[in-house]
Amino acid sequence: MSQPNLEEDMRQLAGKTSPTSARRPGAEALRAAVPAVFRARSLLLFLMLFLATSLALTPPVAAADITARIDLSDQRMRVYRNGVEIHDWPVSTARRGYRTPVGNFRPGRMYRRYFSSRYHGSPMPHAIFFHGGYAIHGTTEIRNLGRPASHGCVRLHPDNARRLFELILETGKQNARIVITR
Repeated sequence: MSQPNLEEDMRQLAGKTSPTSARRPGAEALRAAVPAVFRARSLLLFLMLFLATSLALTPPVAAADITARIDLSDQRMRVYRNGVEIHDWPVSTARRGYRTPVGNFRPGRMYRRYFSSRYHGSPMPHAIFFHGGYAIHGTTEIRNLGRPASHGCVRLHPDNARRLFELILETGKQNARIVITR
């Protein structure tokens, strides 16, 4: 077993040589020939490629799923974000002689201000159309919330209609669902 060489250890600590260069003649000359700028650029390029690859392999953050569940039998809308209830509001749906469609829908056209072309220009603030001419929207008929009173649309308190409208805009229509049950 050989005795450690104190001089060699001191040179290594001082950065004059390395164990590799001590074994390979010409390594020091090669290292001196490669400019420091080239080594810095190579390192930068490596880091950029590493980060780009890391970001490309990272899955995108999923947007929140919003579900508005309207129960016609109890005249309520419950709003869920990723399956957790965040709102519970009274609504008015179709009165006798009219119908509110039942099923699963996605939001379609959305308007902050809309006026019915069918029912005498009635205001429909924060309208979220989900099935042809049917929409969820705010109403001035607040006293009728909690019982059937509409021509088929789902009416909400104007503040709640605005909250739902903004929530769907924030998360994207593609991440929202409207479920209407009896």
